[in-house]
Amino acid sequence: MKNRSAGFGLIEIMISLVLGLVILLGVTQIFVSAKTTYVTQNASSIMQEDARFVLSKMVQEIRMVGMFGCLQTVLDSSTNSDFRAAQTTPISWDSATGTLTLISAASSTTGTVPNWTIRSDCKSSATAYSGVSTPTSGQLAFPIRRLVYRFANAQITLGGQPLVSNVTAFALLFGLANSASDNAVTSYSATPPDPALIRSVNIALTLSDPAGKVSAQRFSVVAALRNRLK
Repeated sequence: MKNRSAGFGLIEIMISLVLGLVILLGVTQIFVSAKTTYVTQNASSIMQEDARFVLSKMVQEIRMVGMFGCLQTVLDSSTNSDFRAAQTTPISWDSATGTLTLISAASSTTGTVPNWTIRSDCKSSATAYSGVSTPTSGQLAFPIRRLVYRFANAQITLGGQPLVSNVTAFALLFGLANSASDNAVTSYSATPPDPALIRSVNIALTLSDPAGKVSAQRFSVVAALRNRLK
């Protein structure tokens, strides 16, 4: 009796094709899922990094608000006599225009020109001058800047320069003391009646992904005016 020729039949070939297709679809699904996860995590990471950048910068400046050198009493010798008003209201928030104005001691003078410079001997005298002013022997110089943050057109800008985009919401809540001489925060308000009562600022920021890969994320942080909290 002759032996039948060995080989694959049509059924075996069909089964092999189906199994191969199933495996290929599984591998493709794993690849697509991994890519989707990467894209989502990357978009979320970018949003977190943007929020961390702008919030850390604002917190640093807010902490320095109202810091005018080593003496509390400062003589105003500025060109337009505008330092006194800035000293009285070192922080202000206009919700209608989304503008936060800070009068802050400059952490660095590199590449920037201060609005005022306070020259003081840290003993009995302190005087504010417009722009840059060189201290004399026995004096220290404290550069003071006016910083204007603005939320408009889905952006937060500083002095007109964009800091972060894709901002869907930006809000401030101020921690207030009962009196100008009190340090403890007893209430919170978005519209403080007196800037002298402000002791802390709660900043809330919501960012969105322009590509729509992830949902909008809300970030918040609290910054204390360290020269007013003892």
